[in-house]
Amino acid sequence: MAERLSYKTPPPKIGPDAHEELERLVQTLHEHGVLRFANDIVGANTKVAEVIVSGLCKEGSTNAMQNLSALMMALSTIPPNQFYRVTFALKDCFERIGNYPDEGHGDEAPGVTGALKLLHDEQLWKAIIPILEGLKVFAARLEQPVDKPISDFTGKKTQD
Repeated sequence: MAERLSYKTPPPKIGPDAHEELERLVQTLHEHGVLRFANDIVGANTKVAEVIVSGLCKEGSTNAMQNLSALMMALSTIPPNQFYRVTFALKDCFERIGNYPDEGHGDEAPGVTGALKLLHDEQLWKAIIPILEGLKVFAARLEQPVDKPISDFTGKKTQD
C-alpha cells in the first residue's frame, strides 16, 4: 500500500512580498535620480562637506533652525479648521484695507459726536472685543520668561 502524502496548500499570493517591494523602491529611486544624487553627496569632496557643516554651525543657521522648529511646534497645536478661519479672515482683512476708498470720507475728523456714535455701534464692538481679548493673551504670553522653548512646549525639563 502507498503512503499518504502530506501536502500543504501554499497561501495565495495577494501582493508583492518585502523583497519585491524593496527591489521596486530601489528601482524607483534609481529612475528618479535619487540614488545618483545620494551617491554624489556621499562621494563628494570633503571640502564640500566642510563648507556645509561650517555653514550649519553658525549662530544664524542655528537660530533659523530653532525658530523654524518653534513655528512648527506652534502650528502643530492649531486645529486646521481654526487656522483656516483665521488665515482667510486675515486675507479678507488685508484685501479690505488695500482696497479701501479714500474718497467720500471728508478731510475732517468725525469729532466728539462722531466718536460718541462709534461708541454705540454694536457691530464695531463685536469686532473689537475679540481683538482686545487676543491682545490681552498676547501681552500675558510676552511677559512669561522662557529659558528653553522645548521645555516650555512639552512641559518636560531638559538637561544642560
